[in-house]
Amino acid sequence: MTTADAAHPRFAEALRELGLDELNAKVRRFPDATRTAAEAAAAVGCELGQICKSLIFAADGVPVLVLMDGASRVDVELVRRELGADKVTRAKADVVRETTGYAIGGVPPFGHRTRTRVLADRALLDHDLVWAAAGNPHAVFPIAPKDLVAHAGATLVDVRERTS
Repeated sequence: MTTADAAHPRFAEALRELGLDELNAKVRRFPDATRTAAEAAAAVGCELGQICKSLIFAADGVPVLVLMDGASRVDVELVRRELGADKVTRAKADVVRETTGYAIGGVPPFGHRTRTRVLADRALLDHDLVWAAAGNPHAVFPIAPKDLVAHAGATLVDVRERTS
């Protein structure tokens, strides 16, 4: 289902400010929450890897956003090395909401309350189109990965867990 008011109002405004207002019409809202990448992929009808997860970590206590494809996990040690931090941990729910203005499960890749450093895993570029949260756990929007990286102000990195 597509509705003009499917995105979180703050995120809809961020799209307008970025000149991406046309994406508001492409937001898809689902009756059931899509808090996990698997739930989002099932709802959209796409591959798990086409879901973009927006994950907040704390690098020496400073929030950082990591954009990761839905089929992969973030290797915290690679993030730590990339940032030159002493310690990187998953941010707690209150820090995520305070930093981004959104709840876990609905964090979009940009349009946050505060500016943070953004890392995007290179594997996102393996797809022509990815789907990311539109500010709430019920809504996602499609975007070309290169556009997502550009609008998020992300640095491309390799921070995926490697499976042996």
